[in-house]
Amino acid sequence: MRNLLIGLGLSVAFVSPLIAGPVEDYEALREEVWEATLDASPLLATSVGDRRGDGKLSDFSLAEYDRQIAQTRTFLGRLTAINVQALPVDLQVDYAVMRSGFEDTLAGSEHDHDRLMVFTNRDGWFSYLPSLPYRSPLFTLADYQSYIGRLNAFEAVNRAGIARSQQAIAMGMTQPCEPMQGLESGIEQQLVDDFTQSVFWRPFAGEKPGSISDTEWEALKASAQTAITGQILTAYRDFLRFYTEEYAPNCRSGTPGILATPGGDDYYAYRVRSFTTTDMTPDQVHQLGLSEVARIRAEMVEVAAEAGFDSREAFIEHLRTDPQYFMTDEDEYLRFTQALAKHIDGFLPKLFGRLPRLPYTVAPIPAANAAGNTTAYYEPGSLETGQAGIYRLNLTELDQRPLWELPALGVHEAVPGHHLQISLQQELDIHPLRANGTFFTAFVEGWGLYSERLGIEMGLYDTPAKQMGRLSYEMWRATRLVVDTGLHSKGWSKQQAVDYMLDNTALTAANVDAEVNRYMTWPGQALAYKVGELKIRELRTRAEQALGADFDLRAFHDTVLENGAIPLSVLEAHVDRWIATQLAENAS
Repeated sequence: MRNLLIGLGLSVAFVSPLIAGPVEDYEALREEVWEATLDASPLLATSVGDRRGDGKLSDFSLAEYDRQIAQTRTFLGRLTAINVQALPVDLQVDYAVMRSGFEDTLAGSEHDHDRLMVFTNRDGWFSYLPSLPYRSPLFTLADYQSYIGRLNAFEAVNRAGIARSQQAIAMGMTQPCEPMQGLESGIEQQLVDDFTQSVFWRPFAGEKPGSISDTEWEALKASAQTAITGQILTAYRDFLRFYTEEYAPNCRSGTPGILATPGGDDYYAYRVRSFTTTDMTPDQVHQLGLSEVARIRAEMVEVAAEAGFDSREAFIEHLRTDPQYFMTDEDEYLRFTQALAKHIDGFLPKLFGRLPRLPYTVAPIPAANAAGNTTAYYEPGSLETGQAGIYRLNLTELDQRPLWELPALGVHEAVPGHHLQISLQQELDIHPLRANGTFFTAFVEGWGLYSERLGIEMGLYDTPAKQMGRLSYEMWRATRLVVDTGLHSKGWSKQQAVDYMLDNTALTAANVDAEVNRYMTWPGQALAYKVGELKIRELRTRAEQALGADFDLRAFHDTVLENGAIPLSVLEAHVDRWIATQLAENAS
C-alpha cells in the first residue's frame, strides 16, 4: 500500500497572497492535499463522514495515475520550499510524514511495475469490492443510493484494471504462474445464478430501515438487482475471461522473483526501501534475517527441551501432527478465537493509558476470498460508518490451523495490535490527513509483531506449545527477511523458499505454501514486520535504560502510538525527544 494515500485530485483550497509565514504556508498546503485526497478517494471520504464520494469509486485509469504523480511532484515542490526548522515540533513531525509519502510515491512511479502490476494472488480491484456491503454505512435512503451507485461504478474500474494489466503483459511484467493458480475459482464464486445469493445483495436481504418507505425500498431493490445482474456480474465475467484467456497464459515461469522482469533488480531495491522506511539494501536485509533466524532458533531449542523433547524438530513435528492441537468444527474454532480475544481485552488498561472507542469483532474471511488466503487479517472499521473493526479468521483447512498459534495471532491482528493501533490513529487529535491517510507498513506491521511480544507480559504463552507458537510466529517474520530477499534478489526457487521456512518455523505445510505464494506476488511487503518490530524494541530498551526506575511502560506505548503510523526514522526522533523530556522533568 502506498505510504501516503494522497489520492491527489483537483486543488480546492485557495491560498491567500497575504499568507507568508511557514506555519500558514504548511497548514494551507496540508489542507489542500487532504481535500484532494477526499476528492480522489470516495471510500475514504465516506469513512470519515464526507458525502462527496457518494456513489463513486476511485478512478483506476492510467491517465488518473499519471495525473496524481504530476500533482504529487507539484505538492512536493511546494513542501520543500517551506522552512521546516521554522515549524513547531508537532508540525515538523507532520511535515516529515508528508514529505516521506510524497518522495516514496514519486520513487515508485519511476518503475513501470508500479503503474502496471496492479494485482497479486490475493489482492486487486476485483477482490476488495466484496467487502463493500460490510464497509458501507446503510442507514438512510442516500446511503443505499450511494451503495448502488458504487455497484454501477465497478464496471469502469474493472475496465481500467484490465487495460493496465494488458500493458503489463505486453511488457513482460506479469506475476509468476504457480502462486496465481486458483485465482479464477475465487472469481467464479461471484458469478452466482441467483442474484439474491450474491454478497452484493446482502444489504437488501434483511429488514428495511424505518426511515425508508415501502415504495422507496422496492425501487432500491429493483435498482440493486439491475446493478448486480448487469454491471457486477458482467464485470466479473469480463475479468474472468481476461484472466483465463490473456493473463494466465502469459504468466511467468522459471525464476519466480521480480528480478526476472525488466528492471526488476532496481524495482526490488526500491520496494525494500519503501516497505522498511530505511535505506537498507536487499543484502543487508538478508543478513539481518539470517542473524535473527539463528537467535530465535536457539530459543526454540530451549522451549523444546522444557517440553521434554530431545530436539526442536521433534517438538515441531508433534505440534504439527497431534490432534489435540486442532479443531474440526468451524463454529467451534470461531467461538474459541472470539473467547480468547475477549480474554486479551482485559489486559489493555495495564499496558496503555489511551485506548480507542471503536470496538472490534471476530468474523470469518468471506468464503470467496478464503481459499489460499492467510490464516487471518484485520479489516479496519469506522465510527462514522457504524462499522466495527473486524479480525478476519480463515475457517478453511482447519487441520492446518493449530490452536497454539491463536494467542500470538490474536494480539497481532486485533489488540493490542492492528485494531488498537489503527482505530486509535483514526481517533487521535491530529490532522485528518494523518489520522486517515497515512499507512507506513513498517510501523503498522512492526507494531503488530511487537504486540505479539507483549503477549509474554500478559501471560498468554503459558504452555510450551504456546511459547513455541509465539517463537514460530517471530521466526516466521524473521524467515521472511531471508526468503523474500532470496526470491527477489538472489534468484531462489519457490521450493528453496518453502524448504527454508519449513525447516525453521513450526508453520504447517499449507500455511508455508500460502505465505511463499504471497511473497512471490507482493515483493518487499513481508520485510516490514521484523524491521519495524526490531526498531520499536530497540527504542523501548533505550528508554528503559535511560529512565531506569522512572520508566513508564504505558507512557512509552502511548508515545509510540500518539502520532499514528509514521516512518521509523520519525518515530525514533519522536521517542528520543520524549526520553529527553522525561529526564528533564525527573531532574527538576
